[in-house]
Amino acid sequence: MRIWNLFLFTVVGLGLTACAYAEHDGKIQILLLGDSTTEGSIPRRHVPKGPHLEDVIRELLAAEKDLPPTNVINLGLSGEYIHGLLSSGRYEKSVSKLPGIDYVLIRYGLNDKGRRENFDENFPKDYHDLLERLRKDHPQATLIVTTVIPYFDEENSARVNKLNVEVAKTEGVLLFDIYPRYAAELKQGPNMLNYRRYPLDKIPESRREFVKPFVVAGNPGTVEVLDNRLDAHFGDLPGWYGDRHPNLAGYHVIGDETAKFLVPLLRKKSK
Repeated sequence: MRIWNLFLFTVVGLGLTACAYAEHDGKIQILLLGDSTTEGSIPRRHVPKGPHLEDVIRELLAAEKDLPPTNVINLGLSGEYIHGLLSSGRYEKSVSKLPGIDYVLIRYGLNDKGRRENFDENFPKDYHDLLERLRKDHPQATLIVTTVIPYFDEENSARVNKLNVEVAKTEGVLLFDIYPRYAAELKQGPNMLNYRRYPLDKIPESRREFVKPFVVAGNPGTVEVLDNRLDAHFGDLPGWYGDRHPNLAGYHVIGDETAKFLVPLLRKKSK
């Protein structure tokens, strides 16, 4: 049984200060690291109370009555890639000193592919550096490499996930392959798990008054909707379905599969 003192840390991805409490007697500490597909900033903006990814995982694990309670900490950050996490100081500030972490699920690769030079060579090296630091700072934690969801086309997704699989094997850590489940769910509807985010200036001028309730301020502003309610009006616009970030339904898929992956690990650990 562990009792920790109150520990404050800044959740950079959410732009707010949160607390990881010591009064989590017996709680399993699960940390989520990743990019926007982990953070979920747009769903949080529109549905602040969630449940969001960390809530879904925690609540599903709580439904397994033989497991100890868990605390799921989501430190995903939109636009992040591994080299950026390490070189920006965010790792040191927000990750390195978290108390009592038991599991770390890591999902990177989407931004790394676009922003890291010599991606195929440097991504595994960056991953090695991250895992090395996590092993040093959280020696008791189980580290888990997670594949990316179907954000790119199949070819580019496979390229990223091939490296994720190789990293897990080379580093001797667990691999959590979320891609097949997410792809299977998309067969029920290719756009059912992503929100719509569309530039306001590309909406026909005659319809801009109509979409005002869905406009997020900016220059020129964007139309944002988490579901398909506006598809009837704008589904034929080029790029209307272009944003592949998960909506709340998408995060329920990720959360459900994550909980299924964690249940046997937690069950084994609690014996």
